[in-house]
Amino acid sequence: MSGARRRSSRQPVRAGHYVLRLYVTGSTPRSTRAISNVRRICEEHLRNRYDLEVIDIYQQPALAKGDQIIAAPTLVKQLPAPLRKLIGDMSDRDRVLLGLDLRPTAP
Repeated sequence: MSGARRRSSRQPVRAGHYVLRLYVTGSTPRSTRAISNVRRICEEHLRNRYDLEVIDIYQQPALAKGDQIIAAPTLVKQLPAPLRKLIGDMSDRDRVLLGLDLRPTAP
């Protein structure tokens, strides 16, 4: 998919920097909504601190298999640890923020 930010494998990851992969299935409305939602959340909460790679599992099925993706859209937070996977169109903003460790859990 075009417009994805990519991190060179030679670039070190800075502390507090997020490495994300969003797996989608073509340019369906659900995939388009997930891409838009993730980009918006990242720009609002992680500006200049994230790399987002958007992967169409129809075009790159080996990557989906390697990350054990069983549904799409799926957002994978690779860094910082721990690894997390979120499934859906990412419209539940609070759930996405919690999954990315950007919002503390309720007391």
